[in-house]
Amino acid sequence: VQLQASGGGLVQAGGSLRLSCEASGRSFSRYAMAWFRQAPGKERDIVGAISWSGYGIYVSDSVKGRFTVSRDNAKLAVYLQMNSLKPEDTAIYYCAAANDYALPITRVHYSYWGQGTLVTVSS
Repeated sequence: VQLQASGGGLVQAGGSLRLSCEASGRSFSRYAMAWFRQAPGKERDIVGAISWSGYGIYVSDSVKGRFTVSRDNAKLAVYLQMNSLKPEDTAIYYCAAANDYALPITRVHYSYWGQGTLVTVSS
């Protein structure tokens, strides 16, 4: 599966952005999908993940209550709605896919990666 992330940009603190990740290839609906982010000089950490069915959802504590993960299997897409953005949310955001019916939340389980989209939150 190939992934293409989009929707990043510059936004003021308190604002919102919606990231999209479009997939190509067969069997998208059987992949768990996730969003990771990597700030300069830091590790790539998970932000949220969603199971193949959409019923299993994980959101990291750092963004809980502000970010929402969703997917549309018919459109081969996964989304990250980001509200109440903070300067510390500034990072490159990556979507990733895992051929797994569970809901993995560690990077090692994700085999397919998009190219990343930059989100910059100004104070």
